[in-house]
Amino acid sequence: MLGIHRNALRISVVVGVAGLAAIGGFGPHTLSLQSQNSVLLAAEPINFAADSGTNAGVEVIHRLMFDQSAAWNRGDIPKFMEAYWKSPELTFSSGGNVTRGWEATRDRYLTRYPDRATMGKLTFTELETRLVGDKAALTLGRWKLERGQPIDGNFSLVWQKFDDGWKIIHDHTSASTR
Repeated sequence: MLGIHRNALRISVVVGVAGLAAIGGFGPHTLSLQSQNSVLLAAEPINFAADSGTNAGVEVIHRLMFDQSAAWNRGDIPKFMEAYWKSPELTFSSGGNVTRGWEATRDRYLTRYPDRATMGKLTFTELETRLVGDKAALTLGRWKLERGQPIDGNFSLVWQKFDDGWKIIHDHTSASTR
């Protein structure tokens, strides 16, 4: 059963095998708060009570990530890319390489994942998001692609809040080496 914690947060966890969003959730679950500005999220949708509205940004970011996984799972890379900062200054680090710019990052995805079979089904888990001031956040987590040869790994995302909302300004993604 979830306990009420001083400075607890109100968030809706938006992760899971099918990438389902839930307002409410599949409880009861135990969840520990790491600090007022970060939380470790489980692989199932959870909603817990709160006394602080300071982390609306965390909820918005996790909703954007849910929207990303839903777009990916429909095969819609352009929609998936909407969470990224549409700028030549966007950076994406993976496999020892850095891709610079929104268009180059989109083109990288389109080249590496030319069809639904190679895209597989994307799931984000173990999300930890920490707000760093009013206009910046860091998200750590795990990703998994279910497909013929499943792959998974870790990621860190740096978010910035712009006039049009939160956008990923840097993505560092690595594959597991099992």
